[in-house]
Amino acid sequence: MNWKLKAKIQNLVSLLPGSLSYYIYYWIQRKFGGLRRDRLNPINRLEAGIETVKRIEQVGCSPIGATFLEVGTGRRINTILAFWLLGAEKVVTLDLNPYLKEELVRADLEYIVKNKSEIENLFENRIFNNRLDALLEFVEFPYQMKSLLKFLNVEYIAPGDASHLSLPDSSVDFHTSYTVLEHIPPEIIKAILKEGQRILKQDGLFVHCIDYSDHFSHSDKSISSVNLALVSSS
Repeated sequence: MNWKLKAKIQNLVSLLPGSLSYYIYYWIQRKFGGLRRDRLNPINRLEAGIETVKRIEQVGCSPIGATFLEVGTGRRINTILAFWLLGAEKVVTLDLNPYLKEELVRADLEYIVKNKSEIENLFENRIFNNRLDALLEFVEFPYQMKSLLKFLNVEYIAPGDASHLSLPDSSVDFHTSYTVLEHIPPEIIKAILKEGQRILKQDGLFVHCIDYSDHFSHSDKSISSVNLALVSSS
C-alpha cells in the first residue's frame, strides 16, 4: 500500500473514539494488512524472542528460571512464547491498551501444531525441558486465553503503564521490548527506564530492540527504510 494513503487512513482512524478506532484499525489490518489470514504465522515474532535470548546469553546470562518483563505486548504472544520455550520461569507483559487478540493467538498455535518440525529447527533443538511437547498437549483440548496464560505463567497487564508498576523492587531479571520504544516519546522512555532500574535485580539486564527504519517502508516497497518523510498537513 502507498505510504501516503496508509498514513491518511491511520490519521482518519485516530480521530475516532478510542474503542471504535481500535476496532476499525484491527478490521483494516485483518482485511488488507499484515494480519490477513494468508500472511499470518508466528515465525517472525518467535525469531524476535530467540534473538532477545541470544543477546542475553552473549553477556553470560541465562533465560532458564528467569523472570522477564515485556513492554508492549501487542496483539499476539509469540515473543513471550519464545521466552517460555527457552526456559523462562515467568513473563510479565504489559500494554497501554488491551490489544491482545485471542483469535490471533489461536491461529499462531494452530500453525505451531501443524509445523512442529519447523519450530524445533527454528529453536535449534534448544527448547527447554520438552516444553514444546507440553504446549502441544495442552492445546489439544479446549482452552481459554486465561488458562493458556496461566499455563505459560504469563501475567498480562492492560491497560498498563511501564513507568509506574506494582512489581516489587529487584524482582525482574530481564526488561525487554521489541520494536516498541521507537513509538514512545523520549520523556516517557526515561520514566520507563527509571522504573525499570527499580524492578531489575542487581545483575538484571535491559534488552530492547529499536527499529529505526521508516515503518511505512515495511508495506510500501517504493520507498527506502530511511525515507523518514512526513505527511503534509495540507
